[in-house]
Amino acid sequence: MKTYAIYILLTLISFSSWSQESDLSIFEPLTGKLWKAEGKWGDDSKFKQEIIFLYELNHTLVIAKSKGFTNKEQTEYDFRNHGIRKYDAETKTIKFWEFDIFGGVTEGTIKAEGKNIIYQYQYGESLVTDMWEYVNENTYNFKVGSYIDGKWKQIYLETQFKAEQTENNGR
Repeated sequence: MKTYAIYILLTLISFSSWSQESDLSIFEPLTGKLWKAEGKWGDDSKFKQEIIFLYELNHTLVIAKSKGFTNKEQTEYDFRNHGIRKYDAETKTIKFWEFDIFGGVTEGTIKAEGKNIIYQYQYGESLVTDMWEYVNENTYNFKVGSYIDGKWKQIYLETQFKAEQTENNGR
């Protein structure tokens, strides 16, 4: 009986550790759907994007595959970014890396505010925020700008992502 109790305790501890090390549950509403948005940046240039989010490596990573404009003239549209989101158990934060077709990489952190998902990263001298603001299971308002102490100081882009169900989950 003592051995059985120890086994249950060890199993519970290992499940608890696993869930803490891979807590990417804030992305659950985004997976299995194709998210599309269009809009205009503050400088009047076009914004158009399609994103698929999927879990990888036993839910320890979230991969984001994005299509967008791939040239400055905004005439070519194809896969533009490949992103990785991972929970860092040491810092207890979700970190992200977004690799683009031009050879760049953007790194930052992600947090949840209720059902909203907030990305923050350095862009030159500025701290930039991308917010996925929950509307319903198939719609998120999307804002990019300067978000400090829970308030928008400046908005560079404001649009909406709408979801479509996908059959192949982005693979």
